[in-house]
Amino acid sequence: MIEIYSKPNCGWCESSKALFGQRNLLYTEYQIGRDITREEFLEKFPNARTVPLILIEGKVIGGYNDVV
Repeated sequence: MIEIYSKPNCGWCESSKALFGQRNLLYTEYQIGRDITREEFLEKFPNARTVPLILIEGKVIGGYNDVV
C-alpha cells in the first residue's frame, strides 16, 4: 500500500503521483487541509519537514527524490 501526503499546488507532489501512475501503482492520497489538518499531519509525522511524504507498506520513505 502506497500513501502520499500532499498539499495543493505542489510540483513535487504532482511528480510523485505521476511517477506511481506511470508505473500503474495504486496509491492513496491524503491532502493536507482537505483530508487531514496540518496539525494532525505534524502530530502523526513529527519529523516531517516537506511534502510529499510517501509511505510504502506503512514505512516512511520520504519525498519524491527518495522514491526515485
